[in-house]
Amino acid sequence: MIFPRTKLARRFLSVVVSIILIFLVAAWWIFYSPNPSRDDQAGTIYVSRGQSFPEIADSLSLKGIIRSRGTFYFVARVLGGSEHIRTGKYVIPAGTSNTKLFLMLRSGKGNQLIQVPIPEGSRVRMQAHLFSRNLGIDSAKYTEYAFDPDFAGSLGVQEGSLEGYLLPDTYEFSWEQDEREILRYQVASFWKFFDDSMKARCESLGFTIHQAVTLASIVEGEAVLGEERPIIAGVYLNRLKRRMKLEADPTIQYIIGETPRRILYDDLKIDNPYNTYRYPGLPPGPVNNPGKASLVASLHPASHDYLFFVANGKGGHWFARTFADHRHYVRIYKKQRARALTSGNVAKG
Repeated sequence: MIFPRTKLARRFLSVVVSIILIFLVAAWWIFYSPNPSRDDQAGTIYVSRGQSFPEIADSLSLKGIIRSRGTFYFVARVLGGSEHIRTGKYVIPAGTSNTKLFLMLRSGKGNQLIQVPIPEGSRVRMQAHLFSRNLGIDSAKYTEYAFDPDFAGSLGVQEGSLEGYLLPDTYEFSWEQDEREILRYQVASFWKFFDDSMKARCESLGFTIHQAVTLASIVEGEAVLGEERPIIAGVYLNRLKRRMKLEADPTIQYIIGETPRRILYDDLKIDNPYNTYRYPGLPPGPVNNPGKASLVASLHPASHDYLFFVANGKGGHWFARTFADHRHYVRIYKKQRARALTSGNVAKG
């Protein structure tokens, strides 16, 4: 009777071992086996604020990053923390297992930084649009914080607005980075560049920092060629010294809106403190966010006696010492433009 019992026990043990092996294989397959990729390439997923875990799993499934929503749900349930998935842009290598993928999303370690180029001379609302398009942030919140006097003051800008202090550069941020964090970093970049030597230069010119930034924004709006920035800054400095109106077109563009257009004579009559055709001196504040070159030019203007300049139709300007010379260049420019309009090389208006 001992032999049958032993045989039965062996069969039972064999069944138990088989079940355990099947369980281990299934567990390995669910937790650690590589997810098949549609094209053996990395997949990209964006996790946004307020996105539920089922929505994230659906996105992973639709992109072919996971083989099964059910198994991924199971892994998340066992490991825990699915309610703490970090927002961000994730590039998932082909064949990433459910466990590795879930831990990546839960810890945020796979979060990729996104480069956002911010052009020189861009205004707050344009920057808000660029960050929104590239990072998925709330452009309205970014704009609101940028024009919040209390928030600006907390960053060392006492003039009530961050316009002019959001230094253009190529930035790297996370997907849906907090709008205030972006602004803080931009302003910190400005103060890092605008160091003690530049502040001392402001004092030697009789400028406040705000006035220097305002002048730089006008230079930014006028200059196309880099070598002309100090010359243009010198023109405006000469006009300020002579108490002449600046008559700077970028200040009119600031008044008439975000989208650049040809300035009309009626625009020059607008009653606005930013209208430098009506009011002498610098406008109340910057008309854009100037780049480093324009900030330097505003503090190191070229020494000359030019008082006027007009576009030469080739990206640069003609500079003049007298109004008579200036009118001469204006007539040349108008003739060039008329010929271009006639030949159809320049759009009307």
